[in-house]
Amino acid sequence: MPTANLPAIRACRPAWNKGRVVGQKRPLMPKHVWAIRVRLEIAENHRDLALFNLAIDSKLRGCDLVKLKVPDVYAAGQVKERASIIQSKTQRPVRFEITEGTRSSLTRWMGEPLMVGSEYLWPGRFHERLHISTRQYARLVREWVRSIGLDPTSYGTHSMRRTKVAQIYRKTGNLRAVQLLLGHTKMDSTVRYLGVELEDALAISESVEI
Repeated sequence: MPTANLPAIRACRPAWNKGRVVGQKRPLMPKHVWAIRVRLEIAENHRDLALFNLAIDSKLRGCDLVKLKVPDVYAAGQVKERASIIQSKTQRPVRFEITEGTRSSLTRWMGEPLMVGSEYLWPGRFHERLHISTRQYARLVREWVRSIGLDPTSYGTHSMRRTKVAQIYRKTGNLRAVQLLLGHTKMDSTVRYLGVELEDALAISESVEI
């Protein structure tokens, strides 16, 4: 007796992005930056404070930030005012400033016992891991934003990269400067990264009353 082919039954899996905010992560506002800094200073968490400050100043991707070595930011017994690295994604150099507050926090962090003899600026806790991973960095970012009452699903490592350039564009409107600071090869990439067209459109819409 022939048997009818029954349709295959598949387990119903929830969508990978269910309940998540996908797309571009928001940049931090200046008040958020200062709130996180104050909390890290009160907790005397020297590593996280130095990492947070340098992430804001450098505007680097997480994969480049975690691989920074001590000589990249430190020379002649002091932290550099400007530094330059080769980006792993584009293999092109990018320069960034290191502000006074960030230099101070880096100096304090490099005086910690864990940094004695360390080649990397953010050493890993295990011998087989030379530096912290991008996943660990992302977890730290979530902890930082959660500590000041923000929704961690709306922010990520690219929030750190976008924070300072978003303010620069808002104050100056200079897209070329932002492109250079981010190390983008094409202006279109910078426009999409900042969401410039959408921000400008919303600003225009808000200024019109009906």
